[in-house]
Amino acid sequence: MAEEKLNIEDEITPLQAKLETIANEIGKVGVYVAILTFVAMSINLMISIYLDDSKRFATVETLNKFIDFIIIAVTVIVVAVPEGLPLAVTISLAFSVMKMKKENNLVRKLDASETMGGANEICTDKTGTLTKNLMSVKEFYTVDQVFVGRPNHFKEIKTSQLLTEGVLFNCSARIERDQDNGRYVPKGNCTE
Repeated sequence: MAEEKLNIEDEITPLQAKLETIANEIGKVGVYVAILTFVAMSINLMISIYLDDSKRFATVETLNKFIDFIIIAVTVIVVAVPEGLPLAVTISLAFSVMKMKKENNLVRKLDASETMGGANEICTDKTGTLTKNLMSVKEFYTVDQVFVGRPNHFKEIKTSQLLTEGVLFNCSARIERDQDNGRYVPKGNCTE
C-alpha cells in the first residue's frame, strides 16, 4: 500500500500545462531569432569582406568572427528560455496557500489553490456524494424561478438550450475509448 502511494505521479495542473506551452513557444522563438541573428551577421561579414578587396575570406580573423557569431546566437537562445518561470509560479502558489491558511483552510498540495481559484460554484452534500460518489441536482434557479429536480416541462423552458450548452462547455468531462477493451468510458472529474 505504501509503495503504491509513492509511485503515484502527480498530474500536471492546467496552469503548469499553459506555462509549459508558453515556455516552449518562447524557446522556439528564441531559436528562430538566434538563427536569424547568426545568418544576418554572417551575411554582413561576407558582404563587408567582398566589398573590401584587401581582405580575404579564409583568415583566422574571419573564423574568430564566425565563432563570435555562434556564441552570440547561443546567448540569444539561453536568454530567451524563461528559467525563472516555474520558480515564480511555485512562489505565487505558496503565497496563496499561506493566504488560505490565514482563513483557516488547510491545503495539502500547492496546486489545490490553483484549482480552488478556478471554482465558481461549490456543490456540497452531506450524504450521497461522499458515500455513493454520486452527485445529483436537487434544485436549480433559472429564469427567475427555482426548479426542484428535473421539471417535466424542462424542454419548454426558453433557456434549456442555453443551460445545456453552459453545462457542456464548462466542464472537462469527456467520453474516451478504453484501450483495454475498446469500449467507450466517461473520463474527467466525477462531479461533472
